[in-house]
Amino acid sequence: MGEITFFLGGAKSGKTKAALAAAETFPAPRYYLATAQPLDDEMRLRIDRHKAERGPDWRTIEEPLFLARALAEAREDSVVLLDCLTLWLSNVMGRTPDSYEAEPILSQFDEFLDLAKKRPGPVVVVSNEVGGGIVPLDPLSRHFRDLSGLIHQRLAEAADNVTFVAAGLPLKLKQK
Repeated sequence: MGEITFFLGGAKSGKTKAALAAAETFPAPRYYLATAQPLDDEMRLRIDRHKAERGPDWRTIEEPLFLARALAEAREDSVVLLDCLTLWLSNVMGRTPDSYEAEPILSQFDEFLDLAKKRPGPVVVVSNEVGGGIVPLDPLSRHFRDLSGLIHQRLAEAADNVTFVAAGLPLKLKQK
């Protein structure tokens, strides 16, 4: 089975750069599973810049909601880099009629995680650590933070490698 590698850190911490470097140790084709949506001009520019930086050896799968389905689109023996898990969570919570129901969201994540564990090719996942700051004032933000933490715990437990990135510096938390 392929291995799962998890990169976690704050915004603009260097986690995606580290994840790309890790994924590029595997042969092409490489798949970039993008959860961002080009909802405004700034995000469109950001997405275009990221695509250009990745280069021609990367195939992009844009999927803001259905991670397992998107993972199944990639060639099974190729590396897949998912960027980013917290953005996916935000997308799902924004489209879930009752965002306070954790179980459907966690089930959807578990479906992705189960598939990632079974595929022969490696999976690299990037996510933002949002639990290190102040407690959010509103219930929805607290729920987002809590779900993010639960998902990160599940991913870290299943992952072969976990790296926390701060100021561009990787700190290995778990290594196979």
